[in-house]
Amino acid sequence: MKSALNRSLAVLALPLLFLPLIAQAQLTIDIIGVGAQQIPVAVATFAGQDPNAQQMSAVIEADLARSGRIKTVNGASLPRSGEFAAIPFGDLKARSADAVVIGTVQPAANGQFNVSFRLADVPKQSQLTGLVFTVGPRELRATAHRIADIVYEQLTGEKGVFSTRLAYVSKSPGRFQLVVADSDGFNTVAIVNSAEPIISPSWSPDGNRLAYVSFEGRKPSVYVQNVITGERTLLVRASGNQSSPAWSPDGRRIVFASSQAGGTQLFMVNADGSGLRRLTNSGGIDTAPNWAPDGRIYFMSDRGGSPQIYRMAADGGNAERVTFEGSYNANPRVAADGKSMVFIKREGSREMLAVQDFASRQVQVLTQGPVDESPSFAPNGKLVAYASVYNGRGVLATVSADGRVKQRLGATNADVREPAWGPLPR
Repeated sequence: MKSALNRSLAVLALPLLFLPLIAQAQLTIDIIGVGAQQIPVAVATFAGQDPNAQQMSAVIEADLARSGRIKTVNGASLPRSGEFAAIPFGDLKARSADAVVIGTVQPAANGQFNVSFRLADVPKQSQLTGLVFTVGPRELRATAHRIADIVYEQLTGEKGVFSTRLAYVSKSPGRFQLVVADSDGFNTVAIVNSAEPIISPSWSPDGNRLAYVSFEGRKPSVYVQNVITGERTLLVRASGNQSSPAWSPDGRRIVFASSQAGGTQLFMVNADGSGLRRLTNSGGIDTAPNWAPDGRIYFMSDRGGSPQIYRMAADGGNAERVTFEGSYNANPRVAADGKSMVFIKREGSREMLAVQDFASRQVQVLTQGPVDESPSFAPNGKLVAYASVYNGRGVLATVSADGRVKQRLGATNADVREPAWGPLPR
């Protein structure tokens, strides 16, 4: 076991560098669809002699453009000033901007920077919000994401997810990596390198750990790894195959699928590997569990004759069928507000993403396939990351919960798949 660990595991810290960490699986993002009724916003180049000032505003503008809810207005010719009095409201009104972001980046003591910003309402010519951050050079990019989150929430009333992280699997010839990146594809860090497949990453609610499945030793097993320290443990030692880990809302337990007792069923264990117990005992295959915010577990099962989605209490017991449209519905993921779930819906040879509202039971198809899989809700419930295929290569993509906003995330030198959207930072 020790030699297998040494061969497969390579741990790096997760620095919040302003400039991107160059890695094989660096993501690039293409916006291929936008939402309706976008809010027009101008982002002025931040004032300051440091080159980070210009990069800071570029990151904020790119974040807002990726949201699908905001339309960025060209702000290149706006004055570089952090002062409210310098905002050219007449010019911005002529450009049809509803809001403007201005700011400064200035050196401070001990090698730090003072980063200030203001968000102003153009029609009302009033300030909506503004803050000052004192940060180190390695925190500048993270601060830009934080500002974009604040601007987005102020304008839309929804939590921004620009400060979150994505985990995904990168596959190149003879090599698999479990990669963590910022939500915009920068700061990629491979926390696991292996010659054997890696699948099913799942974030803990605090964002400090990832559970995932590794095929090292020619057998799929669930591991839990601290993404900061690199400490890694085998979740359970059991016969058969272990797969599809999912964390409880409080981060204390993990539900997973296992064939240790014969057919594939659901088991639950404490996050430290203790307290293993079986949850389901059906005559079918029970797999792909996901823990909802209300504590119930959603999962896929063919116990009724075809793959459908069921839910049950966290302690097991009778399961209730949730999906009834079509003959194949799989891999449920419940939104953070607990009001809906996204899942894979198969029609003929096409696998697509669909979302179901629990109150109305109405199902809406979000993507058209032909092979869309591994859905993962953003923590604000407004976007879904998933794996797809583009030009013969595995790519990641995102789609809004209403199907209108679409983006494609790819890497130039690898197939990328199995996305897991991390929680909001605490």
